[in-house]
Amino acid sequence: MTTNTTAAYQNSFLREVEAHVEEGAWVKMCMQCGVCAGSCPFGPHWEHSPQKIFMMIRAGKREEVLRSDSMWMCTSCYNCLVRCPRKLPITHIMHGLAHYAHRLGLAPKGQPTRESARLFWNNCIKHGRINELKFTLALYFKDGLAQGIKNALAMQGIGLAMLKAKRLNPFAIFGGHQCKDKSGIQKIVAKARELEAKRQEQAA
Repeated sequence: MTTNTTAAYQNSFLREVEAHVEEGAWVKMCMQCGVCAGSCPFGPHWEHSPQKIFMMIRAGKREEVLRSDSMWMCTSCYNCLVRCPRKLPITHIMHGLAHYAHRLGLAPKGQPTRESARLFWNNCIKHGRINELKFTLALYFKDGLAQGIKNALAMQGIGLAMLKAKRLNPFAIFGGHQCKDKSGIQKIVAKARELEAKRQEQAA
């Protein structure tokens, strides 16, 4: 007879992650050593560290995982991946979980790094590459004009230093860095989304 403990472990959420999340099949390989949490620069600030997220997936805590802001804390430093004894692709899994939660509409709203990622991605698609000035302005003013001005004033020292070092082009607002074939980039992204949607349908 199957016990409740065994039934909880053999849950559908683990299979869902394996099917729909990038590198999700690696989740069950985590041995809960905690090296990832200890290696992460944001370690003390995680709601749930990576190994805890993996444990929660295996325990079937779907809503708690997908609504967490933990995956959005990852900055892709790859410390966890380099130091993991089993070489789990932790960074890829965390980003995959974040993307999956976003696709399902379960990702936490107003999470700063999620909003930054969304603005960065939209900027890249529109221009073919990142336009630093437009991205910065979108990030500063995402919460309104007044807050945007406060953000800009707080960062003016860094902005001036970037201008002096020729790392910021004040005229980029009128064009700046763009790909010659922006429509081509947008077609590639659209095709990638189409292929991903088909893959998800087949996996369902």
